[in-house]
Amino acid sequence: MKALIIDDEKNLRNALKDLLQAFCPEITQFKEAESVVSGIEILRSFEPDLLFLDIELKDGTGFDILKQAENFSFQLIFTTAHNRYALQAFKFSAIDYLLKPIDPDELRKSVDKAKVNIRNSNLKEQLTVLMDQLASKINPDKKIVLKDSSTTYFVKVTDILFCEAEGNYTKFNIYPDKIILVSKNLKEYESLLEPSGFIRTHHAFLVNQQKIKMYDRTDGGMLILETDRKVPISQRKKEFVLQVLEKKAQ
Repeated sequence: MKALIIDDEKNLRNALKDLLQAFCPEITQFKEAESVVSGIEILRSFEPDLLFLDIELKDGTGFDILKQAENFSFQLIFTTAHNRYALQAFKFSAIDYLLKPIDPDELRKSVDKAKVNIRNSNLKEQLTVLMDQLASKINPDKKIVLKDSSTTYFVKVTDILFCEAEGNYTKFNIYPDKIILVSKNLKEYESLLEPSGFIRTHHAFLVNQQKIKMYDRTDGGMLILETDRKVPISQRKKEFVLQVLEKKAQ
């Protein structure tokens, strides 16, 4: 595999290269760049399998490089010291990232994922999702990227009915009747989707409150969603859910 490291700090480029040589022997060729201008030039001529890209560069940003990329045949890993909001955006788009200073174990995991996804042709679409998130756009068509064992899905957040925990997996129930099983736990998606109006009604359920039709008091309390699916409310969450529904009705 060929790797291109774009970062404006030479010591960080050297440190990452040393880690790759120590922990990722499948990467046998390296190139480096320190700016937008040199990054674009080397990206085009070197055609890496894997691009490690810093966000903030002295003459622009990593996104300036990606906007001028002629093809997206590489796997992308951002290297960043960005804040929590930016990290949420990466998670929405399912684009990989490493926090500085880079942890060797996390690096190894990222390279392993890149090897599995080496022929992924969805990077351009994932970048669109990422840019929308970073721009804080109020967009009714905002999407989240979900991946199961064989497919990448670009799903409108407003089309998600609810998410259900299945062990370490999360089952997305998409309007009207699609199911997507993702290998991440429900807690991670709770933090991502809460700002979009999702509420935890039960330890195993995360619900899009815009899809709630009514509250059914039978069987200890259930929510009826737009497709007439029923979602349970735990006793611990009942008061909170009723407060949310009361505000929604005002």
